[in-house]
This record gives sequence, C-alpha cells and structure tokens, in this order.
Amino acid sequence: MTITTVLVANRGEIACRVIRSAQAQGLRAIAVYSDADAEAPHVQMADDAVRIGAGPVGESYLRGDRILDAAKDTGADAIHPGYGFLSENAAFAQAVADAGLVFIGPPAAAIDAMGNKAEAKRLMIAAGVPCVPGYEGEDQSDAVLAEKAGEIGFPVMVKAAAGGGGRGMRLVHEAAQIADAIALARSEAENAFGSGELIIEKAIIEPRHVEVQVFADTHGNVVHLGERDCSVQRRHQKVVEEAPCPVMTPELRDQMGKAAVDAAKAVNYVGAGTVEFLLDTSGAFYFLEMNTRLQVEHPVTELVTGLDLVALQLAVADGAPLPIAQDDVTLTGHAIEVRLYAEDPANDYLPATGRIDLWHPASGPGVRVDSGILSGQEVSPFYDAMLAKIIAYGETREVARARLIKAVEDSVLLGVKTNSAFLADVLAQTDFVTGNATTALLDQAYPEGYVEDPLSRSDLALAAALLGRQEQQNAFGASAYVSATQLGWTSVVMKPAEIQVMAEDETHSVSLSCAADGWTVGFGENADPVQVVFKSIDGSNVRARIDGKTVDAVAHLDGDRVTAAIDARRFSVVRLRAGSKDADGAGGGRITAPMPGLVLDIVASEGQRVSKGETLAVLEAMKMQHQMAAPFDGTVTAVHVESGKQVAAGDVMIEIEEAD
Repeated sequence: MTITTVLVANRGEIACRVIRSAQAQGLRAIAVYSDADAEAPHVQMADDAVRIGAGPVGESYLRGDRILDAAKDTGADAIHPGYGFLSENAAFAQAVADAGLVFIGPPAAAIDAMGNKAEAKRLMIAAGVPCVPGYEGEDQSDAVLAEKAGEIGFPVMVKAAAGGGGRGMRLVHEAAQIADAIALARSEAENAFGSGELIIEKAIIEPRHVEVQVFADTHGNVVHLGERDCSVQRRHQKVVEEAPCPVMTPELRDQMGKAAVDAAKAVNYVGAGTVEFLLDTSGAFYFLEMNTRLQVEHPVTELVTGLDLVALQLAVADGAPLPIAQDDVTLTGHAIEVRLYAEDPANDYLPATGRIDLWHPASGPGVRVDSGILSGQEVSPFYDAMLAKIIAYGETREVARARLIKAVEDSVLLGVKTNSAFLADVLAQTDFVTGNATTALLDQAYPEGYVEDPLSRSDLALAAALLGRQEQQNAFGASAYVSATQLGWTSVVMKPAEIQVMAEDETHSVSLSCAADGWTVGFGENADPVQVVFKSIDGSNVRARIDGKTVDAVAHLDGDRVTAAIDARRFSVVRLRAGSKDADGAGGGRITAPMPGLVLDIVASEGQRVSKGETLAVLEAMKMQHQMAAPFDGTVTAVHVESGKQVAAGDVMIEIEEAD
C-alpha cells in the first residue's frame, strides 16, 4: 500500500496542519470547503480543492457522501478526518474503507466501541482500567437515571454517552437539580450527536484532567507518548493544555501509560488516540473516555517528544510499523498551549462572529501558532469558535509560561472579540504559575465570572488621537501642497475639536487639540488632559508617548472605528457623528439574538409571567446551546420567532414588559 494523495475532510487550523505535514511527506493534499470557506487558508494551501456544500455543517462537512465523491473525483486514496465533524463517526470510517480508501484513523469497530461512553466504560472495566463509579445501563428513562444518581450519591455528572467537547454534560450537586440536568443534557446531546443516551458518574471534585497520547500500528505495536495536563477548562471545554503534567512522577506516568495502552489494545486500536483520565489528589486515576482521533492539543506532545504526530499517522495508515518503541520515547522540556477563541469571556463566553480586520500571529524562539485564518476573513456562526492555537516551548515550565504570555500578547487579532486578555490572565493565576491548577481553577479564580479591566483614559486618548490624526491626514490629502514644515502650524489659537466616542457601550465626550509635537486629549474641565505624541507609525504598528510613557500598540482604522491591541488587551472605539445612531441592541425588555443561530426551542409564550433569569428560548450557534434568559420579572408581550428557524444577530426574539 502506498498513499500518494490525501483528502483532508476538515477546515480551519487542523486542515492547514494536516495539509502541511502531508505535503512535507511529498503527498498531494486535497481540501474540501463549504461556501463559507471558499477563500479560507486551507483551500489556498491545498493542491486541489472541492466544494461540498453550503455553510451549515449538515450541508457540507458532515456530508460523508459528498466527501467520498470529492475523494473519488480528485484521485485521493486516503482521507484524514482531522478532529470534530466526522473524525469519530464509525459509519463514515467504514464507508471510507468500503470505498477502497484508507481512513487515517482507527478501524470503525474501535471508533464504535469508544464512541459510546457507556459501552467504552464497560469495556474498560473488563480490561482492568480504573473507572469512575457510575451507571451506564440500557434503561434510559428519566426516573431510572434520577434513581441511579441518588444511589451513586451527589454530586454526580450527567453525560451524553455519545458526546464530547463538553456538550451534553451537567454537574449536579443535589437531587432537586437532577430532573432539569437530565432534560438539558439529553436535549443538547440529541442536537449535537443525534443520540440522547446518557450515563451518570460520581463527580470527582477538583481533579486534574490528565490524558495520555497513545499510538498503535497494524503490526500489533502500541506505545504511549507521555501525558498532557488539560485541567484548565470552562464548561468542560479545554482552555490551557501542557506537557508534561506538573505533578507527574515516573511511577505514575508508567501506571497511567500502561492503563492507556491496555485501553487501546482492548479495542484493537490503530493510529493516534488519547485516553483521558481524572487524577485526584491522592494519586488515584480514573478512565474518563478515549478520543479516537488526533487531539486539538497534540502540538504540546510534539514539542516535548520531537515527533510529528500527523506524519506518524500517515506512516501508520500506509502500513508502516511504528518507528519508535516505548523505551525510545523521551520527554524534554515543557510546552503549554492556549486556544484563541472568538468569544467574550466577560459576557459569559458568548461566541463572536464578524470580520477579522487584522490577524498577526506571534513568532520567535519557542513559539508556535497553528491557525487557519487570514485578515479580511469572516468568522462564521456555523463552526466552532476556536480560531487558533498559541503554543510555547521552554527548557523549563516557567520559561514556557513566560514565552506563552508574550506570544498571546503578540498574536493580534482585531475586528472580532477574542479571549486573549482572559488567556493572559489565566496564565498569570497563582495556582497555574505554581502548577497546582485543577478543573476548579476558573471557578475559583473568577467566582463572579471573568471581568475585563475597563478602558483607561490612556487607551481612549490613544484611540481619539488616532482618529484625529486620520482626519488630519485626509484633510491634508485633499488640500493643495503644504510643506512638511508647515503641517500643524497656525497663526491663531485653534479651538479644540469636541467629539464623542463610544467604547464598551459607554459614550465619552473628548476634546482634541493638535500641535506640531502631538495631540492633547481632554476629558472635561475636572480632568487633566492626556498628551499623546506619535513616535512612529509603521502600517498597523504604533509607538506613542502617552503622558511621558512609551506605549506600543497595534491598531486598525476603518472609517470612524479604531480597534487596537495593547499587551493582551483588545478594544474598539467608535467616533459618533451628528445623526449617527448607537446600535448597541434593542435593550430594555426586548430579547435579541446575540449572534446568528438556530432557534432550538421557545419556552415562553405570549401572556406568560416570567421571573428574572428564567429561560425563555434556546439558541444554537457555534456548536453550543445558549439559553436566552429573562432580564427581569415581567410578562411576555410578544414572541417573534419559531423553533427550527434561523435568526440573525440583533433580531428581536421576545419582548417582555417589566413587572411593577
């Protein structure tokens, strides 16, 4: 068997990642794309590309038949599924094999065995792999699930048997919450995975989430490549990953590695896979699940082992034996990865969409950025909110951590809200710095939710000065020739320009005065003005002295809007002109869609009395369900949407009249 052409059945950064390794091995790489991704980087990188449908995943990246047709039409002899989409779909893996193509992943039987959490847990118990106590039975009635939860003892986890990525999962602390948790988990599981089957497990409070990378070939060889600590999570979705685990010992690594290898052997595994465990403070560990694919966080393992995991996948899929034995695997140094998301952490991590005005990934010693985005690209509501992975390597964990914070600051994405400031803040949390982070870190660090630092007067002054400078340049450009020595010169005292700007939903009145040596930005009679002197402006890179302090920023101007990055902070300031309207949402008792999405359920009805925080509707966007809640006690006066219908960002969904 010799693979010559690989079709990559995915998009974004993982498609780019696989294409790079395939081409580095001398293989042709074929991309597939939806209408929303027609100009995406993975399409441009590939040797050929095939359109497979419209933007929604059900019409494109989940259409296995169209992907197989694309493989046939382009002469591909293998398909790499990446992660997500069809990567853990046993039926698709079997269809690829039936078509005479190579599926770059495990056999369909292994995917099927590990794809259902209930069946996987039964297999692991039989294989002697430590498992969390729980219920994974066939009786799926709500009553039985609730009864078993009580027998196990609270707190418990309600989990989608077919799930992953944190969807279809609820932590339940007491019996009164179990009915709602079952209903919500089942609904989310059915919508995300097409199966409402659930399992109940004893909740291991404040554990570490530690996973072991395994690799197996078709010759019976199975090795593990060490572990990754993925404990920093929100809503069971990973935020930070690192290798090795900060508290790992050689003895514990051997034990967990053996358990992971045993798990892989139990299902006749082939290729790259990850066995996930919960590790408690006593050193006991429990099987959580097996991901039968390449993981998002595989780069940290690559950096500490020196191996290219995608190249290994390609070699194993082509029938080659693993080139390494267990004794050959060594872990050197430390690597940490964070996931850059299009989301607003200060607004309950609400996903964001829109146009990327500027994307400039970091570079430098020990820094790696895996992305699949470009400046000018639209962030679509159809796909996962992850835009890029920022990874840093160091000889020690602290060197890797320090490099990663700088890399987060230097990876500038403007135009769409991202979690960059949140990531830098997490990396600076004491428990993370000391290597003591558990899955409880984010709840403990941000008990009231993450709150961003407010914009400073320095930030506003810089933005106002940039807007003023732009208007000045436009005026000079439209005027007759003026020598450089006369720019900014006047024989009379100029009255400051009074303008209004909006930032973070607040309107500010500022005054702008230009002089030969810079700008004076005023904030009213009772506040000292801020002096802004531009030292250099090179494209989007700005260096300024603001009240005597040097500030380096990256800025993008688009009409009356300036977006800027300073350190890990990102902010946007808009100049409001006479006659402009503040379009910050409907406000009041009008519940609007925060992003484009599909209305899954309408809970409220016209005339219904509702309480503050009560769920009114459920919106699905970016692969997650979002509960639209009542902002206050009141009565529903109008419902403008229907279940099963798409809504655009800003559409009014429900109206409420506040109670007296």
